[in-house]
Amino acid sequence: MWCVITFEVSVREGETQDSLLRRFQRMVQMSGVLREVKAHRYFLSKRDAARLKVKRNARRRRVGR
Repeated sequence: MWCVITFEVSVREGETQDSLLRRFQRMVQMSGVLREVKAHRYFLSKRDAARLKVKRNARRRRVGR
């Protein structure tokens, strides 16, 4: 099921287009929309998702040392 997410960024007085674009990109990044889209790009079975989660956690533990 898809839901529509809209982002609205209004121009502040004296703001350049570059900073406006940066604010918009930061807003999209913080919302996690792109991460969600990438995660659902392909079907992932529950078993594969669990394996991926274990692998990701092991890497986090290794890097965290």
